[in-house]
Amino acid sequence: MLCVGSVLGKYVRGIVNTKEDWVFLTRFCFLTDFGRLNFKFRYPKSRCCQNILLYFDESSQWPAVYKRPDKDCYQKESVLRPENNQVINLTTRYTWSGCMVEGEGNEEMLNCVGGRSFRSVRERWWYIALSKCGGDGLQLEYEMTLTNGQSFWTQHFSADEFGILETDITFLVIFATVFTLSCYFAYNLKGRQLLHTTYKMFMTAAGVEVLSLLFFCIYWGLYARDGVGNGSLKILGKLLFSVSFLIFLLMLILLGKGFTVTRARISHSGSVKLSIYMTIYTITYIILFIYEAEFFDPGEVLYAYDSPAGYGLMGLQLLAYVWFSYAVLVSLKHHPEKQPFYIPFFTAYTLWFFAVPVMALIANFGISRWAREKIVNGIQLGIHLYAHVVFLAITRPSAANKNFPYHVRTSQIGILLSSPKGMGAESFPHHAYGNSSFLGDSQPNFTDPLINILLSCMFVINKPIFRSFLTSDRCFWLKSIILLSQVKKLSPLNQERNMLKSSNIYK
Repeated sequence: MLCVGSVLGKYVRGIVNTKEDWVFLTRFCFLTDFGRLNFKFRYPKSRCCQNILLYFDESSQWPAVYKRPDKDCYQKESVLRPENNQVINLTTRYTWSGCMVEGEGNEEMLNCVGGRSFRSVRERWWYIALSKCGGDGLQLEYEMTLTNGQSFWTQHFSADEFGILETDITFLVIFATVFTLSCYFAYNLKGRQLLHTTYKMFMTAAGVEVLSLLFFCIYWGLYARDGVGNGSLKILGKLLFSVSFLIFLLMLILLGKGFTVTRARISHSGSVKLSIYMTIYTITYIILFIYEAEFFDPGEVLYAYDSPAGYGLMGLQLLAYVWFSYAVLVSLKHHPEKQPFYIPFFTAYTLWFFAVPVMALIANFGISRWAREKIVNGIQLGIHLYAHVVFLAITRPSAANKNFPYHVRTSQIGILLSSPKGMGAESFPHHAYGNSSFLGDSQPNFTDPLINILLSCMFVINKPIFRSFLTSDRCFWLKSIILLSQVKKLSPLNQERNMLKSSNIYK
């Protein structure tokens, strides 16, 4: 039995009680000159004598002995080099073990307190094992502290984690700026009735990303202080990071299908397909979390995507890209006037769709294990930032933005959806490009005949003699005509009056 009370990178504590003669305890990535192991070991003298074995990551060392059933305990010990002090014999005869006998009679215990420094030509993974070859099993209480130097930014971190805290803080500030800008743009869009559901989804994804990074920064900050941290904060950060990704992915597919750009709603079959796909994607993510927590071997340095669930996520990402590409092509076929938005949109996010699986493959096969976690963390955050900044740029509410996607106002969508069976909601009327909404700061055109009619109506209503006959509700259809006439310039009065008649809004 191997009972581990705490295994949190720097501080390891537990109890071993097993019939085996060789067991793995923990691993840590030490710096070239500043690695340090401080230990406390305690076990009955009657179970003497046990050894602490220190393997490093060369192919002739740890990979040659771990999960090698063809090798016995003696063969696993034989790969160690005595001149490198890779064996700590837990007896009073070995001075450097710091062992002393405590207690009397059958209660005698060996209590070993000491330390060991690590030096190598590069950062290395070191693996700590316990052995007693040819004996009657292993029994040991252990407590180990593993550190890298004395700096706040390095002491409690494994060398493969260096820079993660600084990177997360930097991206937290940048993402908070992106989220703040999105809120400012949303305020402007709302004033022009152009704050659509897809933009709200983008804001939600950015906000959840900020929360995720905040929890990561708190976790790593606590970890840097005491070497223990709070594992729940890290798990929560990972969950929020995944939620942000899923929301953003769903938003991209919806925009590719033209939702809020060329149509007011997705067809029933399209909604069902999206629901099934996102459910499968979410379940796969959950499986990945469970697999990482329960089945990842602590004796191996693994990446989250180096698992069946990880490869499944990469496959779903590529499937999403095929769907996204097809949706964009269909939208462009029916609405070619939207090319200024869809062409840069498709180009930019083609890179994003492929960046995630390519990053995973590079991490699995192209990055050294002693540097993988910190490099992958920076690349992953950079990919997310790229996606958010691109969307923020192409949807900024500015007359100079030739890529602005929205041209139908939110009030008009409500009218379209209220028509019988949602007539007009499946596809918006064709329109000149969306940034025309910002020309002249969206001030009303008082030379428009419909505006003059509305003003005349309001003037008449204010006359006492007409107040009992005409009310502001009687002019509602005129307001609706003015809004809907912006959607299609060809004979707007007749077309929009007919639409309103069919939806019982016209009176």
